[in-house]
Amino acid sequence: MTSNGDTLKQRRTTTVEGKETKQLNGSECQHEIDDLKNKLKIEREGLVLWRRPFKTLNFFVKELTLVTYTFLNRLLAYKKLVLLTVLVIVFVLISTKITGPHQLLLRQLYKDGRWCLYWLGLGVLSSVGLGTGLHTFLLYLGPHIASVTIAAYECGSLNFPEPPYPDQIICPEEGTTIWATSLWTIMQKVKIESVMWGAGTALGELPPYFMARAARLSGHDLDDEEELKEFEDLQKKSEQNPDSMTFMETTKVLMEKIVKRVGFLGILACASIPNPLFDLAGITCGHFLIPFWTFFGATLLGKAVIKMTIQVLFVIIAFNEVLIDTVLKYVGYVPVIGTNLQPLLSQFLKNQKQRLHDKGGNAPAAPNKLSVIFDMFVLTMVAYFLLSIVNSMAQSYHKRINKEQLKAKTKLSSSK
Repeated sequence: MTSNGDTLKQRRTTTVEGKETKQLNGSECQHEIDDLKNKLKIEREGLVLWRRPFKTLNFFVKELTLVTYTFLNRLLAYKKLVLLTVLVIVFVLISTKITGPHQLLLRQLYKDGRWCLYWLGLGVLSSVGLGTGLHTFLLYLGPHIASVTIAAYECGSLNFPEPPYPDQIICPEEGTTIWATSLWTIMQKVKIESVMWGAGTALGELPPYFMARAARLSGHDLDDEEELKEFEDLQKKSEQNPDSMTFMETTKVLMEKIVKRVGFLGILACASIPNPLFDLAGITCGHFLIPFWTFFGATLLGKAVIKMTIQVLFVIIAFNEVLIDTVLKYVGYVPVIGTNLQPLLSQFLKNQKQRLHDKGGNAPAAPNKLSVIFDMFVLTMVAYFLLSIVNSMAQSYHKRINKEQLKAKTKLSSSK
């Protein structure tokens, strides 16, 4: 009996020691996996053109090839739709070669369609940006609305051509006052550009929504998507240690609660104001499986109608002639740069107004340092945006090729 009791006791001790050893080995393996993830993350963040140009370009080309191949493969799943699209394009191309009264309609449709797609594309670029959005409102739409506003007050009318405009806006002949200058008529003049740009920003918010929705439905590892991992960590932190949260983190959690609890109206409220954290709203809606049309409908209404109305009003009021004169007056009081900046702004506005009255389009274009600086700023922003796309796609390929390495390490850890 004593021998059997000792044997049982020894077996229990061995079993406990085995479990403890297994837990220890599992903890060590998990630590190794975490170290490997951090190492790969640091390596991925350093994969940029100005640090490792050749490897970054190599990974960019490979990722672009894979994305193109994947896109073409997915197109094969919609053969009927692709065939119908090709037939419509061929029919339109043939129609343009046949003379007849339909040519005028086709030219107008082409002109308007190209104008709408231009602003729609700029809106998408502003909100999606593959990690770094191109601020197309400040670079394109804002200056466009400002130029129309200045022209409206200078000409005393808005009877210059409908969009898309020629190379420059020209004041109409004297006595034509069908479109009298007012806040409402200026808004009507730029409504197509504004609505299409706003709709583009709404389309650009769809990737975070679909990413989070697919992750929730498939149940894959959140570490594969850093945005989703950050979202989950933020939720845990708000529940376990809310006092240690920063103001920005508290704002993110508050927005997540508004979207989750209020639904359509909460999404509409978040989309109707300038909100750099709106990506979190898309992730929240996708994570909690909020219906697509609820999310997209509220986003489209908020961004293309409500928010754009506020932004257009702000630009039009800001470029009112009386306000511009007041701003120019106070610019001269700015220390150091005020005395140099005031004549540059005055000359720039004078040149712009002079061009509006040039019927032949040959107004003397006096060189202005401000316009040159703005052009350089636009080129710099576009160049940085393109560089960010290259870096982002190269890092995406780096994550893709290291995913298998992490899976093998995790599988080895679970087997131990």
